Amino acid sequence: MVKLIEIMLKENLITKDAISTLVKSRPPKKISFANLLAENMIDLHTVEIFLAKKIRQGVITLSHLEKIEGINIIPIIEEVAKVLHVEYVDLDEVEIDMKLFSRLPYRQLLKFNIIPIEENDLNVLIVFDDPLDMAAQDAIQRLFPQKPIRIAISKPQQIHQHLQRLEINESIKGLVSDIRKDLSQQGSTEETDESPAVLKLIDIIIKSAIFLGASDIHIEATEKSCIIRVRVDGMLRQSFTFDRDIFNPLASRMKLLSNLDIAEKRKPQDGRFSTTVSKKDFDFRVSTLPTIFGESIVLRILDKSKAMIKLEEAGMSKFCYDRFSESIKVPYGIVLVTGPTGSGKTTTLYGALNAIKDVKDKIITVEDPVEYQMNGLQQVQVRASIGLSFADALRSILRQDPDKIMIGEIRDKETLRIAIQAALTGHLVLSTLHTNDAISAVTRILDMGIEEYLVSGALVAIQAQRLVRKICTYCKKETVLPAELLKDIKHYLPENPVFYVGEGCKECGHNGYSGREMISEVLTISETFSRLIAKSASKEEMTEQAMKEGFINMFEDGVRKALEGKTTIEEIYRVARL
Repeated sequence: MVKLIEIMLKENLITKDAISTLVKSRPPKKISFANLLAENMIDLHTVEIFLAKKIRQGVITLSHLEKIEGINIIPIIEEVAKVLHVEYVDLDEVEIDMKLFSRLPYRQLLKFNIIPIEENDLNVLIVFDDPLDMAAQDAIQRLFPQKPIRIAISKPQQIHQHLQRLEINESIKGLVSDIRKDLSQQGSTEETDESPAVLKLIDIIIKSAIFLGASDIHIEATEKSCIIRVRVDGMLRQSFTFDRDIFNPLASRMKLLSNLDIAEKRKPQDGRFSTTVSKKDFDFRVSTLPTIFGESIVLRILDKSKAMIKLEEAGMSKFCYDRFSESIKVPYGIVLVTGPTGSGKTTTLYGALNAIKDVKDKIITVEDPVEYQMNGLQQVQVRASIGLSFADALRSILRQDPDKIMIGEIRDKETLRIAIQAALTGHLVLSTLHTNDAISAVTRILDMGIEEYLVSGALVAIQAQRLVRKICTYCKKETVLPAELLKDIKHYLPENPVFYVGEGCKECGHNGYSGREMISEVLTISETFSRLIAKSASKEEMTEQAMKEGFINMFEDGVRKALEGKTTIEEIYRVARL
């Protein structure tokens, strides 16, 4: 981007004094658009107009924009689209017509960095990496002699990612063709379920998801397509896109594997199956849900080896780990882990059980469902259909002479009351609750109708947690944060803070992140804090007291991890509130 800075100097958009100020600052600052903006040496709108003008003149391309640090490139691309009288398309928000895609040679798409979107009676919409590439436009127009092509632009990285994903589709074209052949020959979906091609396709979908480290596989029917998405590091990403006719045989075969009724498409169903991938056993929990275009099928991948995670490897900071591990060593009381679905609460509970289990203790768990089986524990599966709820199971558990109890989730007042009574009668109770932060868990329990004196006597500690994506170690590099962002978090930062970002590479699937890390806050209930609960203090008073006792909130814990280079500030903002 040195060339662009030189052009800006020539066109008097910035001065040599501004550049000199950056270089002479202590420590010296990199000459970049982000630093020029941070120091108010240039206006953001001016930068956007300047870059859009240089793209129109052919000085730079859209791909160059993605190398500019600290700037949101979408307004610039939208400005370019306006100037060139073409459309801007967010590829993550549109559905690609797979029939149209299959009509174009994949080599051509790759050569010109283009993606066909849709065809109507008047024209064909094509997204181009370079809207000024006339040779590419002429070559594609020749493939549609009857209709004019309509030019659109998008983020180059999005085009690249979609082409990579569609390349996988290209490699399994033969399987899709075999399924269609079976469909046409046998006529009914039920008969096609036995097709070896469908089984091979399911095998590829499962293996590719496990290879990516996915936690869930989503098979969805849309108006035009059958879409396969996987959740990796907490974020959904599209892995396969098929024509709509592939969905029915695929869905029916999944139902057969899970012992579900393949004829029932109007009601939700739940099932499970097991398989071995690369000599490793996996369980799959399957859920189906009727939608307007067919069904949504979700497979939760349960890796049995994850149950053996050690608490110290869960990703807690040393401060939070020390506080939490001390709390679970107490002989009686309630320790809660809170957070939304998918924040790693169950994994933390299993880690805690691993840390405290002992042959001298009887440990009983009540879960819905039992996700991982552990040695040395008595695990109870909740079955609402036969009247075995969390509360019913807990009553029976207390007659089994347990020392420690783990409740998968506290969902109602009755379960909570029995858990508190168990804690007050000499049992250690571990459980989860759905609240956004640790202090909110106290107010939630009181709102559920439990008396203050019972809560103050039973609570030992509350951990709130989230999972953030870790920066890929292969493409990690220093970055400059926008000035507004730095202003918001400056009281958490040391002097001259350094932040990092993942540039995106083959190892991380070009998204800059690989794996997940926990951010958390641990509230330990001291005598003073217990008295505040007993006298129904407000959340503000409890927060003030917690801060006096050294409480570090989740957002600050996240900022510390960003400063250590483990994650990004954007990730912290995505999962936690300031």
